[in-house]
Amino acid sequence: MAKKTYVLDTNVYLTDANAIKAFGTDDIVIPLKVLEEVDKHKKRQDGVGANARRIIRMLDELRGKGSLKKGVRISRGKGIVRATPYETSNLPYAFDIKNADNEIIGVALAEQEQNSKRKVIVVSRDINMRVKCDALGIPCEDYIDNQVVEDVGEIYTGFINHLVDDQIIDRFYKGDEVVLEESSSDKMHSNQFVMLVSSSNPKKTALVRFTESARPVKGIAEYNQGVWGVHPRNKEQSFALDLLMDEHIPIVTLIGKAGCGKTLLAVASGLQQVLETRKYKRIVISRPIQPLGKDIGYLPGTMEEKMAPWLAPIEDNLKYLMNNDRTSVELYAEKGLIEIEALTYIRGRSITNAYIVIDEAQNLTSHELKTIITRVGENTKIILTGDVEQIDNVYLDETTNGLTYAIEKFKVYDLAGHVSLRKGERSKVATLASKIL
Repeated sequence: MAKKTYVLDTNVYLTDANAIKAFGTDDIVIPLKVLEEVDKHKKRQDGVGANARRIIRMLDELRGKGSLKKGVRISRGKGIVRATPYETSNLPYAFDIKNADNEIIGVALAEQEQNSKRKVIVVSRDINMRVKCDALGIPCEDYIDNQVVEDVGEIYTGFINHLVDDQIIDRFYKGDEVVLEESSSDKMHSNQFVMLVSSSNPKKTALVRFTESARPVKGIAEYNQGVWGVHPRNKEQSFALDLLMDEHIPIVTLIGKAGCGKTLLAVASGLQQVLETRKYKRIVISRPIQPLGKDIGYLPGTMEEKMAPWLAPIEDNLKYLMNNDRTSVELYAEKGLIEIEALTYIRGRSITNAYIVIDEAQNLTSHELKTIITRVGENTKIILTGDVEQIDNVYLDETTNGLTYAIEKFKVYDLAGHVSLRKGERSKVATLASKIL
């Protein structure tokens, strides 16, 4: 197979610093404009900044082996990486030569001209960049190294319908142990919720939680008294509470549109298990900072004061659960039972005996999520919530964000459980807006 030359856009390196190792024996060309753009992001205190610093270190190590201008082999069995200056003479007249994307395209056009026998491919996460390349006849691809599903509709939901004999449902309601046939259970994952549907009467059903092959299914826990005053309003919310209140499932992921109750259920379950049953010593709550490129250092005050604007939605839920009693929330915070944590500074910590809620987790990269989950110590439960259709991080999408990554990677393990909440319960206005706007 003929070798190819890849020209990687800046956003590829900021998504994955190891991208230069992902193209096998093919060569990598780095336009100097990309190095300039990467440099602008190196001081950011998030995953983008971490990737920027990492790729700069990697290139510095390669520089020690040879000249980046002439080309340096990335490693044994890999291609050569080479840095090259701007080249805009081949750009069409309408293209602004001061535009960063156009300078990168200019480099690709120059590579095509200098070595017509080798295929030159631009790799970019930017859709418009790919459109412009196609208009100029340059092959262009998306970088999908962390993509775990092809389409958002393929994300694991944690729920499935399953046809069974009528007698099996009768046995379940009688309290007998029910084990699903091995051929059927092979298609299911640990802690997946199943609606058993009678093959002779579709209206006859039973809701259960699958554990593993050859083991009886579990009934869904009923919280008739509610959890910290919250009662499930649909079957998905019942599934969520079943997972959230199970101390044997330390990793729970919840996704759904605005108003479906994912954050409220997570926080209510945490309050119940920290303040009432005392299963955990504290509830730690946080969310990613995604303020159009600026971090919390731009805000005045203590860390708690800096985090306040980003944690306002969670504080709304806390006040709602405590009957709008702000004093109680502040009192629990002073006692250390409710802790506000900045994800920016979570690396290096080991969090034990805690119930952790990470809201808006769809704005995390897979690397950031790994950093957070590996902080989990003994007797700690971590809840990841978010809406994969509302992503503020420009380097992520529905299929490559950290939350989707976690859902797909953990679904086969009995330590984890997932629920996709479908129905909005905040208000009729919120539900209608999520459907039509």
